Parts: sequence; C-alpha cells; structure tokens
Amino acid sequence: MATTGVAMGAGKKAALAALGMFSGVGGAVAYKLDQSVRADLTLHPPHLAWSHSGPMDSLDHSSIRRGYQVYKQVCAACHSLRYLAYRNLVGVSHTEAEAKAEAEESQSLDGPDESGEMFMRPGKLSDYFPKPFPNDAAAAAANNGAIPPDLSYIVLARHGGEDYIYHLLNGYCDPPAGIELREGQNFNPYFPGGAIGMGAPIYNEIIEYDDGTPATQSQLAKDVCTFLTWTASPEHDMRKKMAIKALSIMALLGGFSYYLKRHKWSVIKSRKIFYTPKVTAN
Repeated sequence: MATTGVAMGAGKKAALAALGMFSGVGGAVAYKLDQSVRADLTLHPPHLAWSHSGPMDSLDHSSIRRGYQVYKQVCAACHSLRYLAYRNLVGVSHTEAEAKAEAEESQSLDGPDESGEMFMRPGKLSDYFPKPFPNDAAAAAANNGAIPPDLSYIVLARHGGEDYIYHLLNGYCDPPAGIELREGQNFNPYFPGGAIGMGAPIYNEIIEYDDGTPATQSQLAKDVCTFLTWTASPEHDMRKKMAIKALSIMALLGGFSYYLKRHKWSVIKSRKIFYTPKVTAN
C-alpha cells in the first residue's frame, strides 16, 4: 500500500509539473502573438543618433534657431507654444534685439487703458507665444473636429520623444490595401491607429533658411525636433553642465574620503588582540 501511495504521489506531481509547463509555454506563445499583432498595428520609431543624446552633448543651437523658423512659418498656423515666452529665446537661439523684433511682430491684448478699454499692442519679451486659435472649439472647427496639441512639451509627452516626432513628420504614405480612411484623414504608420487628421506639414524647400542651409524634408524635421526638444527641456544644457561639475567634485571628495578613512582606521584595523587566560594557582 505504501508503495502504491508513493507511486500515485509521484504521478500526481509529474502531471502537475507537465500542466504547469504547458501553461507557461502557452502563455508565452499567446504573449508573443499579441505582441506581433500590436507591432503590425503600430510602427515603433527606430532610435536616431541625435547630436544631443550623449551624456555630455549639448543641443545644437544653430539647429534650434532653424527649428524655430520652421515652427514659426509652418507649425504655428495650427499648433501653440503656450508655455514658451519670447524671453526664453534670448541667449539660446537669438540675441536680445532679435528676440524683441520677433515679439513685436505679434499683437497682444493689454489693458485696461485710462478709459477702461482693452487695446492691442506690439508684443514684448515677457509675452508668451500667441495661440493660433482663441479656444479649443475654434481649433476643432478649423481642423475637421481634431484639436491640434500644444507643442511645448510634446517631446516629453510622446513615447519615443524626438524619434517619434521625426518619423511622424517623414512617415506619410499611401494606406495599404484594406485600410479605409475617412474624409480629411491621412495615413501615417507611426501614428497610433494609422489615421491622422494632420496632413503632411513639411516637404522639400517649403521654407528658405536664413543661414542658407538646404531646406530638405529631413533637415526640416531634424531642426524642428531639436527645437521642440529644447522647448520641452530648456534646462537641458545646464543640467548636463551641472552634472559634470557635480560628478567631478564627487570624484575628488571620494578620493579624499577614502584616504581619510584609511588613515583614521588603519590603527584599529591593523591591531591584533590576544586573549591571555588567567592562570590560577593550585
């Protein structure tokens, strides 16, 4: 009886082990199939070697200036930068005089005046970038019901960051067979779902750069992505500079602390303690 019970117990354990193994394999296969289906529905942007992606690399400020020009002449017609002021451009992409001139091109509502009326005045450095639409309802009415997102933190708000923005701008193509788009929609494999309300915003020579750089589509996308990276993290260069200083100081202090620790504890760690038992007289 004992032998039979042991045999049944061993068989039960083997059956449970086999069941667990098959369940695990089945779960792994189902997970991989789900991931393959998701990969077909959304194309993930590959990583690009940005000039500012290294731990000690700063942003390309010439590219920031060109990217601002792309935003001003192309993107600003629909997208806002509500958290960026003209004063933020000073010392980064423009001089103070240039930033003042950029601000004065826009009109800002101010007041009240002496008669209690609101009035329009030329922009100042302290003014934030003007919105293309007075409210979300007006933005939706002008864009087939879609509200263009604010671009101030778009790089941080999207999975993939500047890689996603770059490939989205360059990824417009004809929809594959079997995908139907509604009126006013465009196909972009990098956009979740593929159907995007925004048409292709940039193409070759859509603008002319002030510095003479060839305005190819890839160059336009690269520059505006660098500009949007700066708008999302204006402290980018300062953060890396402070990190280099902090790590240098920590390295010096670490070496000094190690020497001090060895100096203070060497006497204690190098001593020997002997136990001499007390000898009692018989």
